[in-house]
Amino acid sequence: MMASLVGSFSWLLAQATEVEDKLSLDSQILAEQFYFFTVVIMWLIHVGFMAYEAGAARRKNIMSTAIKNILTIAVVTPTFYYFGWYIYGCFEHGGPAQGHAGPDPEFPGFCGATAPWADAMGPNLQDHVSAVFFLAFLLFSWTTASILSGALIERVRLSAYLILGSLLGSAVWIMDAAWGWSAGGWLTTRFGFHDSIASAVVHGVAGAFTLGVLLNLGPRIGKYDLAGRARTFRAHNTHLTLMGLMLIFTGFYGFYAACLVIQSTITPGWLNIYLSPTTLGAIAFVITFGFAGGFTGGWIASKGDPFWTLSGGLAGVISVSAGADVYHPSLAYLLSITGGMFAVYVGTWIERALRIDDAVGAVAVHGFTGFYGVFLVGIFAGGYPTGVNNVPVSFGGQMIGILTFIPLGFLPGYAASWVLKKLNLLRVPPEVELEGLDMAEFQQDFFPEFERVPETVVLPTGEEVEAAPILLEGLAQTNGHRVGVGVSEERRTP
Repeated sequence: MMASLVGSFSWLLAQATEVEDKLSLDSQILAEQFYFFTVVIMWLIHVGFMAYEAGAARRKNIMSTAIKNILTIAVVTPTFYYFGWYIYGCFEHGGPAQGHAGPDPEFPGFCGATAPWADAMGPNLQDHVSAVFFLAFLLFSWTTASILSGALIERVRLSAYLILGSLLGSAVWIMDAAWGWSAGGWLTTRFGFHDSIASAVVHGVAGAFTLGVLLNLGPRIGKYDLAGRARTFRAHNTHLTLMGLMLIFTGFYGFYAACLVIQSTITPGWLNIYLSPTTLGAIAFVITFGFAGGFTGGWIASKGDPFWTLSGGLAGVISVSAGADVYHPSLAYLLSITGGMFAVYVGTWIERALRIDDAVGAVAVHGFTGFYGVFLVGIFAGGYPTGVNNVPVSFGGQMIGILTFIPLGFLPGYAASWVLKKLNLLRVPPEVELEGLDMAEFQQDFFPEFERVPETVVLPTGEEVEAAPILLEGLAQTNGHRVGVGVSEERRTP
């Protein structure tokens, strides 16, 4: 009798273990499929960036702009694989102080698993998640570098951009992600820093890095007159730019989803990047209302300008991304309206008052609103428990994150571009800029069946005139020095 009971109990225990193993395998396979398809959707972000930037460029620079986006993938992919992912896994407290065990209490072996020589970084039948999780972060890295790309169009050397893009995409942003966008990051565990869908971690830091580069790169020839007034270059195809933005918006749904951790066997089934509970529906609410509010704010602030209306949508989403896991849709809608409006105001101020030639408004749309989003969480989500230790969100903690990430983004961008500038490797020669990068790099016009119409520029008065005399005058006034205002008198002499 006793032997029969023991046998039955052993059989039931074996059955329970088998069921548990099958459930665990099902959960892992579901996670693998989930991240795989978020990566597929996020590819649309980079299709969108290519269309967005090519449409914003003048006809003579279209193909060079598109190729720059494609080569972003070519250079950021290997650099992120060989050292970027290792930074994320091992530098949560500034460095792998505990060896490859890593400081993260939830994932003690995560640091070693992110090294390029680790078993998890290649084909492994026992690991369904590591590879696709890495790929999701890789797509984030492409996005970060692409934010820089648009701001520099029409005058940066391709080689210089690829160096800067690799530095930003595979070192700078992933360092701040290790510090403040992981369960074991020191900003999270000590200060409760909360940036759920990467307002500052991706967008803000990329905007700060871009600002540092733009200060050394200088404006396009003819962008400013000697009085410091801004001229406007006509985009080659505004419809293409707007379509590119819509593709970026579509890809953002994959971006948002990839920022969550799926655990199908544990209620509620979803965790944010800090391993705090949330749901996929919660962030879907916020991203949708964020777009709606951002469009509204951009349209109001720009008085209906098409470019800024759609850019306002992007700014609106970024401004509510940090609290996307906790915001009510109504709150997200109201906050995103302010984000869309601020992007227009800040972008105009940067262009006209600071006289910084940001071709697509990246510093305002990504940089300012990225940090603005983290600031808003400190006000509207104060006290919310973050991370495995349930550290409460605080305004002070959010400000510490902002004060950490601004210099972390700006200083490497400024220093690296300053070195390239001193080596005369940052910017194309003036004659190449005037002729157009496509003819210089590819020796062909990519629209041969269409007659080339005269390039135009819009004066501060609103008058549209032929660009050639303006560009040549701008070149002569600065004697080849790429500056907009503040040029010494001897340099103004042709």
